[in-house]
Amino acid sequence: MENVEMEKFIHTLKYGKLSGSCKIAQLALQVLENHVISSMWLTAYDLLTSLKVVGKSMIDAQPTENAVGNVVRRVLKIVRDEYASALGKHAEGDPQESLQKMFQAKGRDDNYRKELPALKEAIVDSLEELKRELETSKDNIAEKSLEHIHSDEVIMTIGQSMIVKTFLKYAACRKRLFQVIVVETPSLSGHLLAKNLAESGIETTVITDAAVFAIMSRVNKVIVGTHSIMANGGLKAISGAHTLALAAKRQSVPFIVCAPIFKLTPQYLCHYDQDAFNKFGSPQEVTGLGGGEVFGKAQIINPVFDYVPPELVTLFISNIGGNAPSYMYRLLSELYHPDDYEL
Repeated sequence: MENVEMEKFIHTLKYGKLSGSCKIAQLALQVLENHVISSMWLTAYDLLTSLKVVGKSMIDAQPTENAVGNVVRRVLKIVRDEYASALGKHAEGDPQESLQKMFQAKGRDDNYRKELPALKEAIVDSLEELKRELETSKDNIAEKSLEHIHSDEVIMTIGQSMIVKTFLKYAACRKRLFQVIVVETPSLSGHLLAKNLAESGIETTVITDAAVFAIMSRVNKVIVGTHSIMANGGLKAISGAHTLALAAKRQSVPFIVCAPIFKLTPQYLCHYDQDAFNKFGSPQEVTGLGGGEVFGKAQIINPVFDYVPPELVTLFISNIGGNAPSYMYRLLSELYHPDDYEL
């Protein structure tokens, strides 16, 4: 049953049948939790080894979807932490264990090969907490909107982001009157967000990507979502986000990023490494044409993502609070174990 669920998830992920990083992260966690519960393992070492194999197969199905790898790393960190905690409790319960021996044991690199009866239950409980974190992350970010959106402000965003949509609508429901300018993006996904916001009673205007710089002087702050947060605080965001960030920097407009913490990845991919960083959509998404003699002879490149360097980002708003890009390295050490950066 476990293998069937994993193969189904890998198939849907590989062929692009899943949309939304949060949904993908939740499904990946479900596969890993089922593996922890149903697979035969005796030690944390066995579990870590098998989880890496399962995680690698899911990552290989869609390498550009960083949320999968991030969830795998979070689960591996949970196993390591719960093992260390259970090992400490086990040592405390042994009257023959001296304080000196316990201190020396903590200083050594443990091989995770000791059998601990209560380990599985502790891991499952922590995975349930992680599941609740993923489920509530969007709402937790939205609740922080009142701290950043004030009356009579002009907010600019780009494309369609579920996190940003919820963020803006939460503030509007709390009687904050503001105007939103949506950049349509090359794929025109901004029209969908603008339509949804307008239906919710928010004054919304759609502009082309070329008009960003001209309008930026009228904007109070830029609020965007992102696909991933890189280890250096840079963004792997929707195509067109780099232009938006440059214009905001030029006009000294705050550039705020709303993203759940599971989007933080230990990778250091940059814009010049397009093969590892980006993926490319169909040219028809940006041309709006089904073919023709001219387009049959032209090479049209449609990158899905833009790289936004950390110096262009003012603030990250996640489900655990607001942080500057320079603080990302500290969050990495809290969320992931260094041995799991490369899976």
